[in-house]
Amino acid sequence: MIYRKFGNTELKVSALGFGAGEIGDYGLPDSQVDKLLNTVLDLGINLIDTARGYYASEERIGKFISHRRKEFILSTKVGYRIAGYNDWSYEIILAGIDEALRIMKTDYIDIVHLHSCPTETLQRGDVVDALLEAKAKGKFRLAAYSGENEALKFAIRSGKFDSIMTSVNICDQHSLRNYIPLAKENHLGVIAKRPIANAPWRFSERPFGNYAEEYWLRWKEMNLPFNEDLLEIFLRFTVFEEGIDSAIIGTTNINHLKKNIEIIEKGPLDQNRIKQIKSSYNENWFSLT
Repeated sequence: MIYRKFGNTELKVSALGFGAGEIGDYGLPDSQVDKLLNTVLDLGINLIDTARGYYASEERIGKFISHRRKEFILSTKVGYRIAGYNDWSYEIILAGIDEALRIMKTDYIDIVHLHSCPTETLQRGDVVDALLEAKAKGKFRLAAYSGENEALKFAIRSGKFDSIMTSVNICDQHSLRNYIPLAKENHLGVIAKRPIANAPWRFSERPFGNYAEEYWLRWKEMNLPFNEDLLEIFLRFTVFEEGIDSAIIGTTNINHLKKNIEIIEKGPLDQNRIKQIKSSYNENWFSLT
């Protein structure tokens, strides 16, 4: 496994992180999730990213790998969905962090993100103040923002955050070009989400209403003449782009997990392929929210 220094921190993250959204599905057997999460750690992936909104995800992390807490960097997201609190309030940030600590059976979290809140919420200041207050109390190590576009730019420039998470893939290069260089100038850690663009190549026709629809439309417009394994091309592109510390990808299949690791062990794509990918990208596209 490749490990990288995470921004201006003492943490070293695996270049491939585990996105724990899919394990939040209550329909998945506990036994399958138990084996999967422990295999993630056994294979050397040390960044696990979850969120308040990922249903059973935080609960299962606490249930199945809290006994291995020192082996991984734990990232979650807060700001919403707690009964009795208003979303994006000072109080819900504090409550969300306490709930995450309780549910994941840990006395600290490594990274806590504000989860895609709009620019005006960040500008208001109270949710950021709450985040920093909890950090000062030692409840977590790094204050982070997960999101896109103008809100992401505001977060980076505010000087209040230690790291960011944003979309980076072949079909979504806006943050890669506009905000990640700024984040690195400010010594922030950078996590890339959606590294394979929700796998648009799965669909032979436009997937109306599917989360991958916009990426599918972009992929078709880019018209790249690739005949190789597209999963490999997408994943290697994102993982090895300058400024990316780790790219998170989710799966519920251990064989897919192992294949993802084998892919990144091949290293970056050749420069001609990268140039082709970047030149086909439409500068007028923005990151998907």
